[in-house]
Amino acid sequence: MRLSTKTILSAALTVTMAALAVPAASAAQSAESQYRSPSAITASQDDAYIYVAELTGRQITRISTKTNEADKHFPISGRPSGLALSADGKLLYITTKEADGKLIILNTESGKVVEEISVGHVPISPTLSPDESIIYFCNRFQDHVTAYDLKNKKVIGHVKTVREPIDLAITADGKWLLAANHLPTGSANVDYMTSDISFINTQTLKLEKNVSLPNGAINLRAVDIGPEGKYAYVPSTLGRFQVPTTQVELGWINTHALNIIDVEKQALMHTVLLDDIDQGAANPWQAIVTEDNQHIIVTHSGNHEVSLIDREKLFAKLAQSPDNDGTREFEMRADNPLNNLSYISEVRRRVELPGNSPRHLVEAAGSIYISEYISDTVAYFPLENPTHTKASSITLGETAEMDDERLGEMYFFDASLCYQQWQSCSTCHPDARADAVNWDLLNDGIGNPKNTRSMLFSYHTPPVMITGIRADTATCIRAGIQHIQFTAPNEEKANAIEAYMKALRPVPSPALVDGELSEAALRGKEIFEGKADCYSCHRGEYFTRLKKHDVGTGDGNETGTEFVIPTLREVWRTAPYLYDGRAATLKEIFTKYNPDDLHGETNDLSEQELDDLIEYVRSL
Repeated sequence: MRLSTKTILSAALTVTMAALAVPAASAAQSAESQYRSPSAITASQDDAYIYVAELTGRQITRISTKTNEADKHFPISGRPSGLALSADGKLLYITTKEADGKLIILNTESGKVVEEISVGHVPISPTLSPDESIIYFCNRFQDHVTAYDLKNKKVIGHVKTVREPIDLAITADGKWLLAANHLPTGSANVDYMTSDISFINTQTLKLEKNVSLPNGAINLRAVDIGPEGKYAYVPSTLGRFQVPTTQVELGWINTHALNIIDVEKQALMHTVLLDDIDQGAANPWQAIVTEDNQHIIVTHSGNHEVSLIDREKLFAKLAQSPDNDGTREFEMRADNPLNNLSYISEVRRRVELPGNSPRHLVEAAGSIYISEYISDTVAYFPLENPTHTKASSITLGETAEMDDERLGEMYFFDASLCYQQWQSCSTCHPDARADAVNWDLLNDGIGNPKNTRSMLFSYHTPPVMITGIRADTATCIRAGIQHIQFTAPNEEKANAIEAYMKALRPVPSPALVDGELSEAALRGKEIFEGKADCYSCHRGEYFTRLKKHDVGTGDGNETGTEFVIPTLREVWRTAPYLYDGRAATLKEIFTKYNPDDLHGETNDLSEQELDDLIEYVRSL
């Protein structure tokens, strides 16, 4: 029997969707389990123990603060993405980083799992209410915060935030929950883009206010409230995306900042730069205030160090600075701390850490403990003499020698590849994806910014860059090191980054239902293959023809330009869309920016057909 083209196509797409539904291949799980990847970290209230979530090690490790050694390991059934410990230290609440994410409740005395609860797509940052009756967590890629009633064992509400809520902090009275949104939302061909802190009323489970950070403040990883309860601290990248990338010195492309928010007023108080004039403080991850309210400590994942800031002296300086009136004019003022690279130099000390890629930190027993993701270690240093602090290292257990893929991950997140350590690959490609911003790179001229592309499957879908200016990933990596990091490419490191990018795997879409296409997506699949004619360009395993094409979206000097046909895998995660990021949503691609049906035949689709088509594309 001969099969029609449509039958073959349908079978091929069925196989592809079956592959999409698998969260991670067993081989990938085996490879990642060689390493521990410590990330989230918390301490018992009596300061006796530190608990560390080993993301790829799939276990929790306990460290004794008396010996500063790992003394217990608790294997769990997933990749731990966040930790919250009960006040008595007996129950550890663990979220897992899977499409079918779990809330695992672990008895720390027996080491046994008390309960595993399905809590939705990629839960992260579990946070207990003061009376421990409710636990909150972010469902990052569903763009909401979930409240779960621990006594009655049920979800009591979801609160929509802005985009990718990634961390939570709760006020001491339990009335307000602050959520850090990882990336900005909306179109990218604008002059102002920033991430927000969402204020959630826990009594009503309503979003009350979004506090915008300064222009270019993106890549949020954490939000923490100081012990006095008055201020919240949020590190961020501060991208200077309005200028062409002609140099890297003096933070020309990226600086790094600490944003201080007045919790009571629900307003941004000040933003200060963490960099020095001749050295960046790349990829800040988390900032905490010590229990005595004397120091602010910030991890710099790209530089493998922490900033130790004298809080009292910093606030004294800020009191002499102009008040933040929330206007863009204020952001541009020369006397604004966010425009001064030497502002905190007299009140800050940089402390080098022994390991690689510091992320989360916690205070316990008079010391600071820091998870070091790549080196599989925990660094610590005492606070008794901050001016002469030297960090030591705790080994979590045996770990494999790094292969090329792991080395590539290390270099991808490492700002030491960059001149004066101003940025790493991950600064513009967080988690090897996209930062949602337009950048005016010089590979295709000047004055024509392009939206950042995700690195997922870039190795498998040449040519690369939006205009296809680079033939393949190998060429692109070396060009990026030379023209964006402004250093000479090292072949060994470039090859390792290539191995890391080759191994990247997608996160299953939150639009899938139990790993399968929804009814709406199945209808959309038929439209994609037929009426809308999307398949003529987006086909095969990666949904691309590996070619360039003019789909009528070029504007101004870009009119008639052929752009690379991008993969549609994980496109649900990569807004905004089109080469200049002008389409804030998938719907805008098919309606607002497709007047002549050159980018799929969508103008004659009914509203229902359009919604179904989008649901299918969102499921890839």
